[in-house]
Amino acid sequence: MFERFFKLNEHGTNVKTEVMAGITTFLTMSYIIIVNPNILATTGMDHGAIFVATCLAAIVGTLIMAFVANWPIGMAPGMGLNAFFAFTVVASLGATWQVALGAVFISGIIFLILTATGIRGWIIAGIPRSLRAAIAAGIGLFLAIIAMMNAGIVVEHPATKIGIGDLTQPAAIFAILGFFIITALDALKVRGAILIGILAITALATLTGHNDYLGIFSLPPSIAPTFLQLDIVGALHMGLAHVILVLVLVEVFDATGTMLGVAKRAKLITDTDTGRLGRALFADSTAIVAGSLIGTSSTTAYVESASGVQAGGRTGLTALTIAACFLLALLFAPLAKMVPAYATAPALLYVAGLMLREVAEIDWDDMTEAAPAAITAITMPFTYSIANGLAFGFISYVVIKLLTGQFRSIHPATAIVAILFIIKYAFYPD
Repeated sequence: MFERFFKLNEHGTNVKTEVMAGITTFLTMSYIIIVNPNILATTGMDHGAIFVATCLAAIVGTLIMAFVANWPIGMAPGMGLNAFFAFTVVASLGATWQVALGAVFISGIIFLILTATGIRGWIIAGIPRSLRAAIAAGIGLFLAIIAMMNAGIVVEHPATKIGIGDLTQPAAIFAILGFFIITALDALKVRGAILIGILAITALATLTGHNDYLGIFSLPPSIAPTFLQLDIVGALHMGLAHVILVLVLVEVFDATGTMLGVAKRAKLITDTDTGRLGRALFADSTAIVAGSLIGTSSTTAYVESASGVQAGGRTGLTALTIAACFLLALLFAPLAKMVPAYATAPALLYVAGLMLREVAEIDWDDMTEAAPAAITAITMPFTYSIANGLAFGFISYVVIKLLTGQFRSIHPATAIVAILFIIKYAFYPD
């Protein structure tokens, strides 16, 4: 059955590898189950309902990814997008959370239209090769700073903005040890090295009293407080056009950038063959609409899927496993919370280093290609945003090409996207 649905042999994989890859990805992205309810609850939404909505949105989106696209990518409400929802749309602009959900729904419909008409694919086709490589490398750097912050290795510093943390703290020690375990096992060609490293650190931390045992089973709360509570008419009447524009732009390039980076790492796409990218984009678009109906902020492809790819995931069976884990998380929420951030940090850091290999594909001899690519990769971690990295990269690419008289080499899609980002920053800089 799995072979018929997912074509495992064609992708050089097997059921065991795919399942382990799915569990690995889930463990690295499961933090959203805890973080998303905490952020969205600041808007007045019911915490328990958001917990269920987060899991259900992840399940729906990832199942579509599994069976429609057959790609090993996990979907869930996106970090950054949830903060924009709570702190900008609701807190700053004064919209209700119901209206904010309506804006997410509208952006999802626009996103779906862009995908169905091929416009999104046309936009993606216009991404220069140098920027594609930079997207993957930038996502790697973004993963790295997330990992180091989760481990307490990188911390805030009043003078230098960021600095090194206390490496004698248990979190840092466990993360460093986990990185060594994962690297050594992978170098020795041990299957599931990343998963083994995560579980080993979780077990060690629990046994030494540095990680709390939270129990195993709990019934999920009711989803009624958020289910179908979106206010679409209110979103249209409140003049939230710029909010919808920002949501669409961030969704297009955050999710697309993530999928390109992860798919490239998994060798599911090449510079000349985009494989099932169109179907993956459809899954991504549909998940946003579904998530808004369920009661959560925009659902997106997760960059943490790269950890599952590194563990050997190549097909939708990995995604199916991720969805199954989110389903189990509904019933075993305390157990799902047991994996600490510093146990998944070494996995993210290791994958980050691997993704940096993409910089080799950038044409460093052509500064009109190299400079925008470098800006793309550098901006992502420094602004803590994949979308900002893409924006800076597109704008600098177009400007530099124009200044050097190479306007014919600018794809129309690249120019349009750069203009939209300029408009976004000029009129809506937040």
